[in-house]
Amino acid sequence: MRPTRRLAYLLAGLVTATAIAVPVAPPASATFPAKNGLLAFQAVTADGNQIFTVRPNGKDMRQVTDGPGEATTPDWSPDGAWLAYSLDECTVALVRPDGRDQRTIPSQHPEGCETAPAFTPDGRHLVFEVYDAVNNDNAVWIMGIDGSGRRRIGTGPYGTAATPAVSPDGQTVSFLSLPPDERGEIWAMDLAGGVAHQVSPTLNGITFKHDWAPDGSRLVMSDNADQADRPVNVVTIRPDGTGLRYLTDFRRPDERALAGGYSPDGKWISYRLEKGSRNALMVMRTDGRGSRTVLPFSSFRPRNIDWGPGGR
Repeated sequence: MRPTRRLAYLLAGLVTATAIAVPVAPPASATFPAKNGLLAFQAVTADGNQIFTVRPNGKDMRQVTDGPGEATTPDWSPDGAWLAYSLDECTVALVRPDGRDQRTIPSQHPEGCETAPAFTPDGRHLVFEVYDAVNNDNAVWIMGIDGSGRRRIGTGPYGTAATPAVSPDGQTVSFLSLPPDERGEIWAMDLAGGVAHQVSPTLNGITFKHDWAPDGSRLVMSDNADQADRPVNVVTIRPDGTGLRYLTDFRRPDERALAGGYSPDGKWISYRLEKGSRNALMVMRTDGRGSRTVLPFSSFRPRNIDWGPGGR
């Protein structure tokens, strides 16, 4: 198996020079149908990456986690009661949106990493990425939110399976797999396991973050995310691999639109817009029109944006 790029970078400092280092990727998640609530994201603080929330109108930004350790890749539970996230990129953790009840789910792969958690539609399970260093295996797993009932679902055709996301009907898990040329492809398989099928074409530097529309009709991602000499644009595609559609049309390498996820009502997509060293948190209609600013351009860099449900 060839480990994913991000896990390799992250584990390099945790293993000896003779050990195999493998990637951990930020998570992708599914947005389930509901009213629109808060946006969650990670951003760098004096204590490293931490989780924040903000209203879609840009008001009431709040830091949810404050350590110890770095908190990344937030994913909302379907009822909005919890945020799942990665602690130090190797442990699955949970926290209430107001910062209470922070807890970790002890890893069963102490020589590797468990990361990128995403809720299933029933709210009772998490899919997540595992790198098992003993068996040199990178795969998608599922477990109860208390860590019980762990089961390996499967991996991609290249031995990599990063940033899993579950379809809104709870039947399919999608994930990023990296071919030998280190471009990217979204693949999917039945949540029960089985043979994976390719969803997206091979794209240069496809983002680790991808998300399902609440009605299951499309997935959103971006291209060229690790290509500094290319622009980055938001892309959607149907789950059967047809209908590739570009929603943004940036043409300069210093203009980069990196996908977050769908709004629970299915009408909007969140993304980070980079122009040089400045970043803005944006939303746009699912046809690419009507862009609105949530957080204006600054040095503050929201990443791994996930849109949570509001009151029902």
